[in-house]
Amino acid sequence: MQLNLSVAARSDIGCVRKQNEDAFVIADLTGDTCPPVDATTRFRVGERGVLLAVSDGMGGHAAGDVASALVVETLRREMTEMDRPPHDVALIKRAVEQANRETWDAAQSPGRRGMGATVTAVFVDGAFAYIAEVGDSRAYIVRGGEIEQVTKDQSYVQYLIDRGVLTEERAANSPLRNVILQAMGQSPSVQVALGKLELRQKDCLVLCSDGLTNKVTADEMRDTILRAPRLDAACAQLVEMARERGGEDNITVILGGVSGELPAQIAGEPISETLEVVSEWTPAPSSRNARAM
Repeated sequence: MQLNLSVAARSDIGCVRKQNEDAFVIADLTGDTCPPVDATTRFRVGERGVLLAVSDGMGGHAAGDVASALVVETLRREMTEMDRPPHDVALIKRAVEQANRETWDAAQSPGRRGMGATVTAVFVDGAFAYIAEVGDSRAYIVRGGEIEQVTKDQSYVQYLIDRGVLTEERAANSPLRNVILQAMGQSPSVQVALGKLELRQKDCLVLCSDGLTNKVTADEMRDTILRAPRLDAACAQLVEMARERGGEDNITVILGGVSGELPAQIAGEPISETLEVVSEWTPAPSSRNARAM
């Protein structure tokens, strides 16, 4: 099967933070290369697939930038080096778990105690995208003029929303919105949330840190992506929107458009029918691992 991926990314320090604690990776695992992302780049997805990942270092904690960089580099290395059968969701799960162990070990060093990061990773392999999440960085899919979030925040406000304590409208302005209940490097093990998405022609994958989602709505993301002449232009516009609205946090976004030998989009087919939840994260709101990002 021939599958093509057009990708672009942008990471910005924002308007307030003194350093960028976000990190990302776009890796062609077949050629073990990372394509340039300062402009929209199109390449063929090889037999070992492509990795897209965003990691948000824990703001205000020691070495958040070190944690996020370590997470994405470990993911890239593990995904490149692992022997595997094709179309195996366990591959990205094992890679995230290894990245957590290495971040946890590094966090035991003086000056790095308490460091941590989120991660949302998408492994494009054939006609599927395998999605892994720890924390509250997000992944969306834009398809047929619609956008849908395909991850679920592992945050305290999401926990309250799920239990009917808080509405989504109130959650958007809650002082607790930056409290996450699980992060990389905060304990020796993590519970990775996993999903499997069946891809369709002209799908666009969106990965981003909360520096974007706290300022730009999903509908605004969709409209910006659909109107932009290129993916790199859409990335730049999204980052600028977040900056114009305060830019208190670092802002990172990856866009990946797929084409090739894929099923056509079917009118009226819900995105949810093409998304399989492989494993969910079970919240533990009283956990001592809850951290403010």
